[in-house]
Amino acid sequence: VLAVPVLFKQALENTEMEEGKSVSLRCELTKADATVVWKKGEAALQASAKYEMKQKGTVAELVIHNAEPEDA
Repeated sequence: VLAVPVLFKQALENTEMEEGKSVSLRCELTKADATVVWKKGEAALQASAKYEMKQKGTVAELVIHNAEPEDA
């Protein structure tokens, strides 16, 4: 049995943010509840007070709290 690959139905878009505010990044996948790993460069982000990861069905979301220029 061949596994169907998970693809992006809606990819991430560039988002402008205001320093000190929260920003939400979302993408939509072709398969519900697929495993999503958020990265900054090569480093995988971990859930923390700064990074909040949410996933419902085919939509994955990363919320960055207290955004700073280094989060670009």
